[in-house]
Amino acid sequence: MEFAAGDRLFRMPGVTGELPSRWGLRGVEDLGGGYSAVFTLENGFNVRDGSVGQGGRLFGRQAFVGIKAPYGTVAFGRQYTMTYLALMGADIIGPDIYGLGSLDAYVPNARADNSVTYIGAYNGVTLGAGYSFGRDAAGTGNSPGQGTCTGSVPGHATECRDWSVMLKYDAQYFGVAASYEEERGGATAAANFFDGVPPTPLINAADKDARTHVSAYAQYGGAKIGAGWLGRRVVTDSPAVPDVRSNLFFVGASYFVTPAFLVDGEVYRIVNSDHDSRATMGTLRTTYLLTKRTAVYAQASYLANSAKARYSVSGGGGGTTPAAGMGQTGAMVGVRHMF
Repeated sequence: MEFAAGDRLFRMPGVTGELPSRWGLRGVEDLGGGYSAVFTLENGFNVRDGSVGQGGRLFGRQAFVGIKAPYGTVAFGRQYTMTYLALMGADIIGPDIYGLGSLDAYVPNARADNSVTYIGAYNGVTLGAGYSFGRDAAGTGNSPGQGTCTGSVPGHATECRDWSVMLKYDAQYFGVAASYEEERGGATAAANFFDGVPPTPLINAADKDARTHVSAYAQYGGAKIGAGWLGRRVVTDSPAVPDVRSNLFFVGASYFVTPAFLVDGEVYRIVNSDHDSRATMGTLRTTYLLTKRTAVYAQASYLANSAKARYSVSGGGGGTTPAAGMGQTGAMVGVRHMF
């Protein structure tokens, strides 16, 4: 349920809770000599009504095939970009309905169609790179990770392209990560800001929507802390369309009170000076493991908007945008089952 400006909404969110709902298939075949063929087909669906997510794709979360070798894995298909993979270590709350996606909904949806990726790891160092020849082939409308651009366009070398790189290091007690991603514009593309300001058209191939990220985490025993920064820069080729920059900061912590009881939380702060919009959000979550596969959880979050901002505490769920300057509180209970 969410509350804003004295109003309230009770619902079963269709998109996500503590984690998005998904099922899929993974396969590995040993080819000998340290080489393997790999594939993943991962479907995202909405428990509330049984509908398919990610713009109606059957396997909208991931669909790829590749070769795993001693020096890394090369894969082809619909895959996560390096932004998503680099954030996994430090973003404590993750793709929760009250998570980072409430302030930048692209982050938990950072995938690209028609992509080629390489990921290699050695002694704790992981290198990653991805290139998409057409980042969204579904064309289902201007929503994060679903229909922000058409697919590959013949005769246009950079239109609707996406490329990203990642460098991270993971040790026993800590880790650091950095990534950069750049999306190019196209005839149907736009950049969403989720703060109540209309999207910025990105209709030229030279238009860019770029995200730079740096984060770190530390862990010991049952405790973990993480923090990071995500800078966004939208630059257009048209002098009539202003450029936009924003900075998103986060810090979180988690602790296993007992082997079956986890408490975690995270605080987020976004500043978009070009739109004169800012917001601060805090989330607290508890999870109790009934078994290795089943858990129940309860969580709450509060978001404070600046005078002109309209960020929503549950942006990942949709339909809860408050009036400008209004704060918003959300609370949720649920059950999670993994199989």
